[in-house]
Amino acid sequence: MCGIVAYVGHREAAPLIIKGLKRLEYRGYDSAGIALLNGNGLKVYKKKGKVADLEFELQGKPLTAKIGIGHTRWATHGEPNDVNAHPHYSQSEHLAIIHNGIIENYASIKKSLIDKGYTFESETDTEVLINFIEDVRKHKNCDLEEAVRLALLEVVGAYAIVVIDKDNPDQLVAARKGSPLVIGIGEDEYFFASDATPIIEYTKEVVYLDDFEIATVNKGKLAIKNLQNQEKGPFIQTVEMELESIEKGGFEHFMLKEIFEQPKSIGDCMRGRLNAETAHIQLGGLINHLEKLAKAKRIVFVACGTSWHAGLVGEYLFEELARINVEVEYASEFRYRNPIIKEGDFVIAISQSGETADTLAALELAKQKGATILGICNVVGSSIARLTDAGVYTHAGPEIGVASTKAFTAQVTVLAMIAIATAKAKGTIDEGEYRRLLSEMAAVPQKVEEILKLDADIKDISKLFTFASNFIFLGRGINFPVALEGALKLKEISYIHAEGYPAAEMKHGPIALIDEDMPVVFIATKDSSYEKVVSNIQEVKARKGRVIAIINHGDTEVKNMVDFAIEIPTSHEMITPLLASIPLQLLSYHIAVLRGRNVDQPRNLAKSVTVE
Repeated sequence: MCGIVAYVGHREAAPLIIKGLKRLEYRGYDSAGIALLNGNGLKVYKKKGKVADLEFELQGKPLTAKIGIGHTRWATHGEPNDVNAHPHYSQSEHLAIIHNGIIENYASIKKSLIDKGYTFESETDTEVLINFIEDVRKHKNCDLEEAVRLALLEVVGAYAIVVIDKDNPDQLVAARKGSPLVIGIGEDEYFFASDATPIIEYTKEVVYLDDFEIATVNKGKLAIKNLQNQEKGPFIQTVEMELESIEKGGFEHFMLKEIFEQPKSIGDCMRGRLNAETAHIQLGGLINHLEKLAKAKRIVFVACGTSWHAGLVGEYLFEELARINVEVEYASEFRYRNPIIKEGDFVIAISQSGETADTLAALELAKQKGATILGICNVVGSSIARLTDAGVYTHAGPEIGVASTKAFTAQVTVLAMIAIATAKAKGTIDEGEYRRLLSEMAAVPQKVEEILKLDADIKDISKLFTFASNFIFLGRGINFPVALEGALKLKEISYIHAEGYPAAEMKHGPIALIDEDMPVVFIATKDSSYEKVVSNIQEVKARKGRVIAIINHGDTEVKNMVDFAIEIPTSHEMITPLLASIPLQLLSYHIAVLRGRNVDQPRNLAKSVTVE
């Protein structure tokens, strides 16, 4: 949820950390702060607002330092303000900490510390943790690394932390459980961050810290051990991410850039896996599980937010093509009841970051119950990728905009490929349908390119709905999840109340809302539900609703009855969500920009939800 950056080495730490925080600002932007250790001692500077506000605050301050820690916050404990911002000092101001996560038993720890005479300035669990570490060091008479280890043995919750010590200008101590932390290894220098984006400018050699591990850099050397005090050799990996992939590249916003990257990201997702000419599809991560998947009695998708919508598309794909019973669960609900999971079930997690706390916990529960667990995620080396029995990376590239766009279509692309491969292995589709599906999939990137040429037209439509207070998005069959996703995009970034519904359910309540001030978006492509959707459109128009319809090229019937029509290429019904979602992304984007919203960093949202 929050963004962590830390550095120790031969460079100036402050500018490096500030640049890193800007790259991580999509993870949280309520407040930001930095702690630097130099000849003036250990100094903490922090400010409510964005990293730019912190930069302004730092003007004229003595910032020369070769070691420091920085943080950009998404508030959990305590409202966003200067006091609750990270880093937090210990009471003696000899230690400072940055923290991503939630300490669930902070209240009992805080009470014991208050009984010992500690006082607290902030409302955060993080200030409790750093004082607890200091208290352990004092009473156990141990070094910082051991104090962190002993303290974390008593902690319940999730954390990624980095601690700096006033009395040791060559040392940083970091640890993680449930929140990501990556260590970059350079020439006599080390970088710590929540993900690799602040690191790749300086090194591509990284170590992904595992749960219950502590990493200590001291006098230029890195050591890793677990909470049981057992030493672990660092497993160094090479990051393939390129610096230009995390820059805006001339676009006004990351979100718009990522919408326009979808022909490439969808193509990258299929590259080396799907070949329509040779009628071949192979997903390397599933080679040893495809036969078992084809025999599965049940598949359960667990996910949150946009990934949950992708799972709903997956439900239609697997049930239609592979004839396997599918359930789609909110990960947060799945884990807090007693779900019926049997041996032979497949539980498949879908997550852009691979770090979503609820989804990880749901996977762990499914694993305990004997299910085969698979993952679909975007981030190599993420927690879900390491936990699952097997899985498929989406290869969408970094997604910086908080509202997911290319990650959604990449997830749907992967789900479609798995469903087609499973159906072929199971024999539920014939050779002709198999080849047709592969050809349709291969054509998607070019068709998305065509849709993106409608950007200016969609912007013109958006101008007419900038001041709408409510929207309804309607679709049927496999396009019902597209309606849900369209509504989510609009509400996330424009703050307009929007609801997605199955079109047939409109008569069971939402139709009461429809009048001349209610925009209604229909996904009305020519598929098995087309005639029913046409009837639903007529019902809305009879009540003076203003209709925007996503239709196929050449569909004059719907075009002549709606207020605005956005034409997309015709495709196989099962592939339509990959095309129909694109104009809805553009519609939401342009409405939000016209309303003056910060589309990359919408209020109250963060990119990776690593707390429960």
